[in-house]
Amino acid sequence: MRSRSPFSSSSPTSAAADESHHPHHPAPPPPPPCTRLHQIGAVALVVATFLLTRSLDRLSSSPLLPAPQTTATASSSSSDALFDGAGALAWPQRGYGPRLDLRIYVYDEAEIDGLRELMRGRDGRISPDSCVKGQWGTQVKIHQLFLKSRFRTLSKDEADFFFVPAYVKCVRMMGGLNDKEINQTYVKVLSQMPYFRYSGGRDHIFVFPSGAGATLFRSWATFLNRSIILTPEGDRTDKRDMSAFNTWKDIIIPGNVDDGMTKFNGPCLVEPIPLSERKHLANFLGRAQGKAGRLQLVELAKQYPDKLESPELKFSGPDKLGRIDYFNHLRNAKFCLAPRGESSWTLRFYEAYFVECVPVILSDQVELPFQNVIDYSRMTIKWPSTRIGPQLLEYLESIPDEEIEKMIARGREVRCLWVYAPETEPCSAMVGILWELQRKVRRFHQSSETFWLHNGSIINRDLVEFHNWRTPVPLP
Repeated sequence: MRSRSPFSSSSPTSAAADESHHPHHPAPPPPPPCTRLHQIGAVALVVATFLLTRSLDRLSSSPLLPAPQTTATASSSSSDALFDGAGALAWPQRGYGPRLDLRIYVYDEAEIDGLRELMRGRDGRISPDSCVKGQWGTQVKIHQLFLKSRFRTLSKDEADFFFVPAYVKCVRMMGGLNDKEINQTYVKVLSQMPYFRYSGGRDHIFVFPSGAGATLFRSWATFLNRSIILTPEGDRTDKRDMSAFNTWKDIIIPGNVDDGMTKFNGPCLVEPIPLSERKHLANFLGRAQGKAGRLQLVELAKQYPDKLESPELKFSGPDKLGRIDYFNHLRNAKFCLAPRGESSWTLRFYEAYFVECVPVILSDQVELPFQNVIDYSRMTIKWPSTRIGPQLLEYLESIPDEEIEKMIARGREVRCLWVYAPETEPCSAMVGILWELQRKVRRFHQSSETFWLHNGSIINRDLVEFHNWRTPVPLP
């Protein structure tokens, strides 16, 4: 929303004054002719200026600065197209620009009445620390990383985007708000955001980190149908008439892998073991949940226990599986099977990269993050969920270890994009999210409740200028 006028103004000058001359003085001598030496010197100056400008731009740009791509590179199906000539992770320049250049305003919990309840519950007793771990921790991590981002702005008028923090999945799970309270509180919060009304919510960002997606806010289809939703869930049409995810405006984000497995430096909770030492061809570590695909895997493991491991796991009670034991099981197979559960995505898909086993997707409607830059066919397998059976194990068994090692190596290169680390890291989920947001920057915003005049003033239906709008505002 930053103002970038294409027009520039300057004071008019008198051409007649510039062209006047005095007849008493001799005319200046004509300029010397342009020789070939002059031409060569001019070309050399242009080239030197171009190279210097390019070098300075590279030094000041993001670590994920995309290298210019040739036609061959842009059309290549290899995952190598994700990296520049120096081996650094690169984002494609087309549609994204040469470097990150965006401004994000982060709403403060004390700024909007009701926002604190969406983050801490009706009594304010739920802390961010209690919500940052587990499958839904991205709602907290993304908020905290935006607060520290060099792209954060404290001025609403210069913001390209507005981030609305809320930990509603965690708050709901801990009894802080019920579904009705979540819905009512969201509506109250949005009605106090004039900038949300200004754009119709198109420049406002919301995180919904679970399989329920934006449906945690029951009225999402009325109020957030134009907003940018960050979610790991791309499809829930199995239980609803339509999905809350729109591939053209929303962004699929990675799940929240245990911090102990995603360290950039130092040892992780569990380290991968050599392929030749793994006990099983494949494994499925998860609860059946009464889902057809998962139940089929449990039965398949009983038929082929030497090939497929699928133990009965307990995630609560005295026999609860510890996280180290869980990852020790996960790393002991060449292939990690990831069937759908309550929703199409599963955290196991992302965890597999850190124990270096090849993910096998058994979820037909799954959406994957950063598909604009990652060719998943080079590092994962997607098998029809309707064909779970001995044929799947036969196919996996037919893949040579050399090919498995290549897939693992490609996954090792990109798994940094699953890590919620500061954007100062050369590769992280946050840098990926920032690039995807940059592609959505608009110079101009409007909504059905926004109007404007010849002088650029933004007004509402009552002809009140934007900065004089009073809350609560009618929502688009």
